[in-house]
Amino acid sequence: MTKINIAIDGLSGCGKSSTAKAVAKSLHYKFIDTGAMYRAVTLYFLQHNVDLSNHDQVVNALSDIQIDFEFNQESQKNETILNQQNVEQEIRKMYVSEMVSPVSAIKEVRVAMVAQQQAMGRDKGVVMDGRDIGSVVFPDAELKVFMTASTEVRAKRRQAELAAKGEEVALNEIIANLESRDHQDSTRAESPLIKVDDAIEIDTSDLRFEDQVQKVLNLANNRIEKAE
Repeated sequence: MTKINIAIDGLSGCGKSSTAKAVAKSLHYKFIDTGAMYRAVTLYFLQHNVDLSNHDQVVNALSDIQIDFEFNQESQKNETILNQQNVEQEIRKMYVSEMVSPVSAIKEVRVAMVAQQQAMGRDKGVVMDGRDIGSVVFPDAELKVFMTASTEVRAKRRQAELAAKGEEVALNEIIANLESRDHQDSTRAESPLIKVDDAIEIDTSDLRFEDQVQKVLNLANNRIEKAE
């Protein structure tokens, strides 16, 4: 069967990663969580006190970063491996979330991560989510989706995710974080978050999870049929 690449972009907390994972599982495709890659870089920078304004420090740190994904049989999920250490839980914490956007805005960081991401999708059969997948990483992807949701809905979802991991965070703090990230992601000079002309927009505010997954699957199957 012909394989395609699927690019899913959109706002933070609108369900990109969870949807991409479900779509990849259904199609037997590889799922790549680019947000996790930028979170892993952010965690490394924080752990090693990298000065984001110091070009040499940033470049040197990037040369020491190796990011992989490992499938956890127990959780049935891909987990993020930073320099052979599982950091899946740590990269989801708020102190990392608060620094992801400024780290992601650094040109050298994006160049390094995009190169890894493009290599992962070279043989097709990839579902990748992020901010610049349809615009920069896979501009020729056969299917591009742009996901949105209201700020309040996204904040409540993120609060529930954090609570499930034992991290209690006030809703107004999460809303402030999301609004800040939206602004930084959309206005940064390097690969800003945009909806490309050929992307199909899906607002998940009032959708059940299974419905948003099915919408993307329907689009994907249609594109696969056309590609055969």
